[in-house]
Amino acid sequence: MTHLSRGCNGATMHLDVQVLRDFYYRSALGRAAQKIIRDQVRTFWPEDRAKGQTMAGFGFAVPLLRPYLPTARRVVGLMPAPQGVMPWPAGMSNVSVLCEETMWPLETGHVDKLVLMHGLETSQSPVEVLEEAYRVLGPGGQALFIVPNRTGLWARADKTPFGFGRPYTSGQLEAQLRQHDFVPEAHLSVLYQPPSTRRFWMKTGPFWEKTGRAIPAVMAGGVMMVLASKRHPPRHRGVGEAAKVLSPLDVLTPKPGKVADPVGG
Repeated sequence: MTHLSRGCNGATMHLDVQVLRDFYYRSALGRAAQKIIRDQVRTFWPEDRAKGQTMAGFGFAVPLLRPYLPTARRVVGLMPAPQGVMPWPAGMSNVSVLCEETMWPLETGHVDKLVLMHGLETSQSPVEVLEEAYRVLGPGGQALFIVPNRTGLWARADKTPFGFGRPYTSGQLEAQLRQHDFVPEAHLSVLYQPPSTRRFWMKTGPFWEKTGRAIPAVMAGGVMMVLASKRHPPRHRGVGEAAKVLSPLDVLTPKPGKVADPVGG
């Protein structure tokens, strides 16, 4: 696992897409984390609830979007330029695209469900990322924000992608979301097992996950998930007013940038 790169002003930046790919698809710990987080996403949004809808992910959210490929009308994986892009999903038409952090190639108000993972906490412009998230969601749209938990072990371990960027407490994240006219509806912590590849922790991972969710006051999950809906019309002046005029995204056209070799997703 490479270290997080930093700009000349010390601002955090995204991990390289190949580092993220290797963690989630080529390491036992990453595959276990992917399954735990993805199962919870499916609990929030069962596949049948996405039927005929447009779903998008920003950052490195594509591992969480695969269950919706058969039912959603459209699935788009937005990968920020500082991170790089890889083709996804393997063996199917590409739906991932390289984009600017603060200008997504999606029409205003056309997304029904949005997932952000490794996109907010590592951004140099989190305010503008939230503004774009608000812009692309339609009225009644929902967003799922997945970030490192400041009080959890995973935020302190740079052997996983959650050990980089700005970790949050639930209060910090929900306050920031409300400032940008998102209405938090549910929050949950996951990844209670230590971020270790030792056999004992890997083998007992399901036990720690079950125990941690049952007694969260004793254990801190490594990752927070906050489900929020778009408030419409916005209460705060200026939110969503500067709607960008963008060309519709053609997800079938490969985009330039860092390209890793195709992998399963």
